[in-house]
Amino acid sequence: MIYAAAILIGYVCGLFQTAFIYGKLHGVDIRKEGSGNAGSTNALRTFGKGAGGLVLLGDFLKCVVAALIVYFLIGRNHPEVDYLLRALTGLGCALGHDFPVYMNFKGGKGAACLLGVAATINPILAITGFIFFILIAAFTHYVSLASLLAGVYFLVGVVIIGQRGYFHMGAQHLAAMYAAAAAIVALLFFQHRGNIARLIKGVERKTYISGKKG
Repeated sequence: MIYAAAILIGYVCGLFQTAFIYGKLHGVDIRKEGSGNAGSTNALRTFGKGAGGLVLLGDFLKCVVAALIVYFLIGRNHPEVDYLLRALTGLGCALGHDFPVYMNFKGGKGAACLLGVAATINPILAITGFIFFILIAAFTHYVSLASLLAGVYFLVGVVIIGQRGYFHMGAQHLAAMYAAAAAIVALLFFQHRGNIARLIKGVERKTYISGKKG
């Protein structure tokens, strides 16, 4: 029951669609602009760097807020599965972000959510993962590729610190934690399936975060 509650709370928090709300405040439906995706990259391309950064922050914070809510309502009374609850909350948040019920289940792709989940699990993992993302994006100019590789980095990082005893959980709960983390990354890959196809074909659109080309 507590696990289902964590996922549900995460889903509700994930419904806060920062890009969609930002666009509506500016008289624009972000789903009808650019790639049609309600995420930070499309906000960057549509409205500029300031908007992209604001959307990224909003989508990051909703995962952090969701984890805090679950902790105070559930987690502090179940310290033995605290980190598992955080991961499940993150999974729920990613589901709410990717498939919002009030937007016909068409939301974002979950990269910023991944960063938020990482921050709730291990801040160092989040910081190094974000740096890794920035380096890949700056070098290749493919935000999608950077997001996917950051997802792999997150999953590998969770397993490594888990095996080193960071989560202080038994084998069964640890396996569930890994499964939740893998599900979050699987969702990331699923939402980027079109980008993956374009990357393979060599026709993926480049994004210059600095605002400069070449």
